[in-house]
Amino acid sequence: MNAAVGIQAEQVFARFLTLEQQARDAGDTEQLAYSLVNDGQALFGFRHAALLLNGKARAVTGISVVDPHAPFVAFVEQALAQLQKTARDNRPQVVDPARLNEQSRADWQQLSAPHAFWLPLLDSQQRSFGGLWLAREQPWTPAEQTLLQQLGHCYAHAWLALQPRARHRRRRRPWLLVAAAAVLAAMVIPVRQSVLAPAEVIPLNGQVVAAPLDGVITEFLVQPNQPVAAGDLLFTFDDTSLQARVDVAERTLAVARAEYRANAQRAFADAESGSRLELLAARAEQKQVELEYARDLLARSQVRAQRDGIAVFADPERWLGKPISTGEHLMVIADPAQARLRVDLAVGDAIDLPARAEVVLFPDSDPLNRHPAVLAHSAYEAQLTDAGQLAYRLDARFAGQPPRLGVRGTAKLYGERVPLGLYLLRRPLAALRQAVGL
Repeated sequence: MNAAVGIQAEQVFARFLTLEQQARDAGDTEQLAYSLVNDGQALFGFRHAALLLNGKARAVTGISVVDPHAPFVAFVEQALAQLQKTARDNRPQVVDPARLNEQSRADWQQLSAPHAFWLPLLDSQQRSFGGLWLAREQPWTPAEQTLLQQLGHCYAHAWLALQPRARHRRRRRPWLLVAAAAVLAAMVIPVRQSVLAPAEVIPLNGQVVAAPLDGVITEFLVQPNQPVAAGDLLFTFDDTSLQARVDVAERTLAVARAEYRANAQRAFADAESGSRLELLAARAEQKQVELEYARDLLARSQVRAQRDGIAVFADPERWLGKPISTGEHLMVIADPAQARLRVDLAVGDAIDLPARAEVVLFPDSDPLNRHPAVLAHSAYEAQLTDAGQLAYRLDARFAGQPPRLGVRGTAKLYGERVPLGLYLLRRPLAALRQAVGL
């Protein structure tokens, strides 16, 4: 009799070791889940087993794919939720029906065996991440409960060994929450909003020299950035046609005056000649006006500076020999000590700028030096720049000595204080709003 009992104990122990070995030999979690709900059936004689992870059924005895809407699956998940509400520890235990509500007890009688055992799976911190629901017709003996408890340690260890990353994430989740909270707190820190835009140093209160007539420029007598004085000759137009026009006007005036004098002498004897004197006098005055206009155009062919300063323009070769229209901008006579900053702020970068907002210029030729300025004027309507970009024109006054005229660089404009989150996400939020149409 004792020999038979010993043989039976050895067989149980061998099966127990086989279950542990099968769990450790599983290559992935799918294979391990199948082993947990099926391989122990021969040793413990349960009708069915269900593996639950984080409150959801992962595997069920005899089923390859778990249907989340199956009655048995729904019952097991609800029963586990009720057990976790009332349980004070994570120890393996026989399930007491009194801990379930009336509906769950009714579902238990219809869908599961009368005696159930809950075997939790614990991590290294003794926290439950899942467990096995084992149900059969016979009550669970103390010896079987001990074996199941030992087997639960093996199952948990095998499962965690196949999911090291998941365990790592669970361990660091509090730190991630702290980091996320710190980032969210930093997003509300007020910072000064700023934006960058291309800029150029241009003359302040300069005299614009425009073409006084239609024609062709024959000679530039000044070079870019050359100092000039009031009255200095800047450039000349081709005056061939203008001089001929003056000559024709002079001869026409001489003919009109001669005709007037001849009729004036005949007026004493010829009444008809006297009647034409007023007409001839008016015609002579007309020719006099035409002569003065022709001389004025001839004088305009030589353009002179109206003030002291430097001649600000790009290249004289740009204008030589080309037809020029009246009013066309040719150059600016400016005081090099008086300059302003012109900023082209792109429409997509536009922010709310207060009156007299701070502006800083970083020249392209000397990016390490900064030139502070104050916003003086901002356009309300955007216009196309030379680069074909739609931008707002802004003007700023330098706080100190201005840079050289014509210097280009990048201007940084400072606005009001805004939360850091808005400062960083302003452009992405604007793009998202345009994309979704809100």
